Amino acid sequence: MANAHEYEVAAMRRAIAISAQGMGSTSPNPPVGCVILDSEGRTVGEGYHVRKGESHAEVNALSAAGDRAEGGTAVVTLEPCNHYGRTPPCREALINANVARVLIAVMDPTSRGEGGAALLRRAGIEVEQGFLKDEALLVLGPWQSSLNHGRPFITWIYEAGMDGNPNGDSGRGIYRGEVDSLRGSYDLVIDQEGGIEEGESGRHGNDVFQLPHGVLSSDADEIVKALGGAGARSVLLSGVANRFSLIASAGMVDQVISYLPRTPPSWSPGKDFGRVAAIPDGYRLVGLTRTESHVRVAGSRTSDFYCSSRKS
Repeated sequence: MANAHEYEVAAMRRAIAISAQGMGSTSPNPPVGCVILDSEGRTVGEGYHVRKGESHAEVNALSAAGDRAEGGTAVVTLEPCNHYGRTPPCREALINANVARVLIAVMDPTSRGEGGAALLRRAGIEVEQGFLKDEALLVLGPWQSSLNHGRPFITWIYEAGMDGNPNGDSGRGIYRGEVDSLRGSYDLVIDQEGGIEEGESGRHGNDVFQLPHGVLSSDADEIVKALGGAGARSVLLSGVANRFSLIASAGMVDQVISYLPRTPPSWSPGKDFGRVAAIPDGYRLVGLTRTESHVRVAGSRTSDFYCSSRKS
């Protein structure tokens, strides 16, 4: 970012923020945002990807900018695509718009051939990559994690018992509001009774996730394999169920959000409690918030680039 201007940093943060509006509706494509600056650094257009098969972020932003994009800068959260699919390649749209510079946060590991950035450079366009990458991963992190691990990015939210283990769920009232606020950011939400709800893609009638009948009665590997095979990139598990514990034990839950009940200021667990914990083994603390009756504990298995609805 040595050559970046303050307005370009602001533009990328704007692109990241608007890209979040595509979370839960773009899979298996990533949620991407784009801001177009004119040659004077003024914002002249912005756009984001809504769902698979529709215009990508760059095309939407260029459409809004019109001729004012010429000689300007495209600020985009993910490397522009370079292949023809349901839509033309975004690198072609940027070249045709005669932009002078492209700032990219995250490189696309699914690029075919040389990649969009290489083709933009070949066309004489200045390209900078890795621009605010860590901040862009707040939105793109689950999608990237899904590609890296060959399965959906999985979050498990539950009410814990006094010992901190996920065995004290008494009706989900404690975290129901958070589940309601998060469901639009995930492709699928699965509750402890086995109910499956699609995210925004399903609400628009796309029926994008075709899951085999009775899949949740399978073992952990088969459940996760079926979710990924259906095209889900992100899944929220809600409540306490044996199948969720099995998935977590297999190392396939990426983050946990636990609601730990308040304890007295001086407290000793009974002899039947065993080991007392805050979050399951293998996770690092990335968020702590006090509520009226609980402590919300957020843990991440891999890194702290993403924690849904981080409140601390």
